[in-house]
Amino acid sequence: MYLIFRCDCGRAIYAKEGTKRKKCVCGKNLKVAERRIIAKTEDHLTAAEKVQELQEEKYGGGYFTTADKI
Repeated sequence: MYLIFRCDCGRAIYAKEGTKRKKCVCGKNLKVAERRIIAKTEDHLTAAEKVQELQEEKYGGGYFTTADKI
């Protein structure tokens, strides 16, 4: 089971159930037990998709392109 939650910076993160701490890319160490759980998923692939959806919802859709198309 994987837990999905947000950091104080707003980024969505997932961690395996039973994990004590998770480090966000902003540098903050989070105690998983103290976070409000947004969702639970069965596997890491579904958790990653859900995190991506939450990030796109908050910050807009991301896309990749090559430098010559900019």
